[in-house]
Amino acid sequence: MRVRKPVVALVGRPNVGKSTLFNRLIGRPTAIVENVPGTTRDRIYGESDWNGVGFIVIDTGGLESPEIMRGGKTGPGASPQEQFAGYVQNQAQVAIDEADAIILLVDGRGGLTAADEEVAAVLRLSDKPIFLAVNKAESQQVQQNAVEFWALGLGEPYPISAYHGDGVADLLDEIVKVLPPHPVDEEKEETIGIAIVGRPNVGKSSLLNALVGQERSIVSETPGTTRDPIDMEIVYDGQRITLIDTAGIRRRGRVEQGIEQYSVLRSMRAIDRADVALLLIDAQEGVTAQDMHVAGYVLERNKSVVVLINKWDAVEKDSNTMIEYTNTVRQQLNFMSYVPVLFISAKTRQRVNKVLPTALQVAAARRHRLTTSEVNQILTEAYDAAQIPTRQGRPLRIYYGAQTDSEPPTFVIFVNDKDLVHFSYERYLENRIRAYYPFEGTPIKLIFRSHEREK
Repeated sequence: MRVRKPVVALVGRPNVGKSTLFNRLIGRPTAIVENVPGTTRDRIYGESDWNGVGFIVIDTGGLESPEIMRGGKTGPGASPQEQFAGYVQNQAQVAIDEADAIILLVDGRGGLTAADEEVAAVLRLSDKPIFLAVNKAESQQVQQNAVEFWALGLGEPYPISAYHGDGVADLLDEIVKVLPPHPVDEEKEETIGIAIVGRPNVGKSSLLNALVGQERSIVSETPGTTRDPIDMEIVYDGQRITLIDTAGIRRRGRVEQGIEQYSVLRSMRAIDRADVALLLIDAQEGVTAQDMHVAGYVLERNKSVVVLINKWDAVEKDSNTMIEYTNTVRQQLNFMSYVPVLFISAKTRQRVNKVLPTALQVAAARRHRLTTSEVNQILTEAYDAAQIPTRQGRPLRIYYGAQTDSEPPTFVIFVNDKDLVHFSYERYLENRIRAYYPFEGTPIKLIFRSHEREK
């Protein structure tokens, strides 16, 4: 990840409070906090600022067994648990490599452990400034016992409470002193937010890795591997893009309490931050009820959509398969008839090169504005071309309209009585607007207001 600001990585063994400190540093609850070792798996980025010095913070998974980082248990013969732990360690190692400074977090209540010593030994190989933070030091006794961590050979221990904020300011005062200078932020370039969404195990993280060309997210066949939303900034064709990988979204009744429930909430917040959602569907399973549920989530938030039929390489097909499949998808997602559909394989990279151009095209359509004269021309022609709705002999009259907003495109239409606008006529007007300008992949809002004019 290319950043202008210096980078500070949070590392340590599991369940020492890294995510709690991460949330405190960035000022919002982005990382999931749960009293379960191994909750954080991928590395998570956030922006922080201290005394006018801006920097990027990276939260990482727990370093359970540093020998895995040295390649000891990721080769042939390793168990699935060891291989998965190896993925977590690799993510932490990437964060260490990217960092300009490292905070090693230890548990002051639990005291010094052999695992802390192993992690410290790995960090010393990085040749980076390392700050030893002794967390959970709310009591005076724990603060006094923090001296035992001098044994790690990393310099002065800083007793802190990530939860309450005690001692964090003193720690940051020292960290910003060693961060490399960075240029004053220029005016921010326009960034397009693209969220990768779908039910569990449809290939979201594989697609993210295919799009950025590196193993940025953990990829696993285990449903629910991704728990925290992952942000990745890239530049494509001169356009800055923030890719957001999200946890799989299930139906409300199937969301388990605890960590998975928090993951779904984070995913919904990620969708809120996005301009375009890439909705992944498993080509082998087709559109399921869960897929329609996810699509409904996205549509509720008025986000633009590109439907991606993933794992297309695994489908037996002939010359008509793609056409038939497209028709089936459009029938099942008939409430999103305006969205483009792409057939890809994140695994083999088949047609992945079309994903970002299509998403940017949809983002541009999302921001398009029609002039007031164009809107009224469309409404006039539509009014003259179809049967006018009536109720109890009273006909609908359209006076004028205008596009009042974009993202999503919003049209306010003044009529004599908004109760005369039937749902079918509203859909008719939407189709007439799309016939003039398609607003590909983007929902549009029509707002009708009663305005009885004097003759």
